[in-house]
Amino acid sequence: MADDDPSPICPLEFRYGRPEVRALFSREARLRRALSVEAALAESEAELEIIPNEAARAIGTAARSGLVTIARVDELEKATRHDVMAITRALAENSGDAGGWVHYGATSADITDTALALELNEAIGVIRQDLTDLARALLDLAQKHRATPEVGRTHGQHAVPMSFGYKMAAGAAEVVRHRRRLDQLRPRVAVGKMAGAVGTGAGFGAHAFEVEQGVMRRLGLTADEAPTQIVGRDRIAELTNLLALVAGTSERLATEVRNLQRTEIAEVAEAFDESRQVGSSTMAQKRNPMLSENVASLARLVRAFALPPLENMVQWHERDLANSANERIVLPHALVLADDLLSKLVEVFRGLRVDAAAMARHLSESGGAAMTENLMLTLTARGVPRSEAHELLRNLTRDLGPGTDLAERAAGDPVVRKWLRPEEIRDLLDPARYVQSAAAKADRVVAALSLELAS
Repeated sequence: MADDDPSPICPLEFRYGRPEVRALFSREARLRRALSVEAALAESEAELEIIPNEAARAIGTAARSGLVTIARVDELEKATRHDVMAITRALAENSGDAGGWVHYGATSADITDTALALELNEAIGVIRQDLTDLARALLDLAQKHRATPEVGRTHGQHAVPMSFGYKMAAGAAEVVRHRRRLDQLRPRVAVGKMAGAVGTGAGFGAHAFEVEQGVMRRLGLTADEAPTQIVGRDRIAELTNLLALVAGTSERLATEVRNLQRTEIAEVAEAFDESRQVGSSTMAQKRNPMLSENVASLARLVRAFALPPLENMVQWHERDLANSANERIVLPHALVLADDLLSKLVEVFRGLRVDAAAMARHLSESGGAAMTENLMLTLTARGVPRSEAHELLRNLTRDLGPGTDLAERAAGDPVVRKWLRPEEIRDLLDPARYVQSAAAKADRVVAALSLELAS
């Protein structure tokens, strides 16, 4: 952004993303993290008697004092055309006689990549909480509607009954799988380096290993076991690809809400504030699934951000700068938007309106056809070959719909009547009885995942 044009041009700055999450990626936050790495370096070197203790204390005090400002760093960067050199000079200016020891033995990527690890570790904590909140919202619905009959749909057509609660339990299980993946990934992302140019640690001499370990211990990170001049970019690519998976699940869930909120189905609906919310500037009757549509839109962008980090894994020899510029754009956007869409999806499912009567009505519209599996299996168990039972029911359900009834047709068929009494047929075509297995499965999922989410 030009200095003479302070107007924001990116919607991330004013429309999308929660303020507290955007703040993680602010210039001020990034400067403070870089300074904390410089302080940790000086303190680790002093501990090993590489630099004087008083120098480390002075550098640490200056790094944490707030005296190193973005304005001064920007001024120095204009002259040096090097972002890290500008930070180290600004820190040295505020460290008195100890300024000569700032950044001793380090290279720029030691600071930037380690500071990035701190940033990503914080952001992962936010995403983990989002996934936890979303899973709990889905599990609440799964428990509440464990036995609420709803027609399952495959290929956009009526399939067999399920419970709405089981549908929500399946979504929760998918979300929890991402939470597990994030927990497995986090140690591979919370990784820095303090190994100098090309990653050998030669600049720190015989104490290279101890310096690096001391820095990482102070910052709560681990060290890349074999970096080049930069931390391996496979780590970042893994994170952004996991975010893409999360975005895929999020859009799947949002799309389900959007489809079930269609006027022709109307089985669920997003919460709508009738006192002031507007669905359309023209059509006053509209009650649109706005949040779910917004989630779908942002999810597509988050998935797109998975590609540049894969490209960044390719470096010329021990490093180049082809990754640097796009990472400054990709990582804040991918993480801020992932949090934004997850928090919106939590809002959707916490406030979701479920119309059990509409679900029951749609089941009845099939005239009982959605329960043919029960009849087929029971006829087979009684002695009718499965293929024959299938063909029989295929014919009985032909042209079946509103105003017709499979129970009556089946009871009037001589083959069915031979094996089943009319009351048995009615029981087999009862959706409430049919979904008991789904309810039991939902119960098991809710119990297991609730226990896992508590940890």
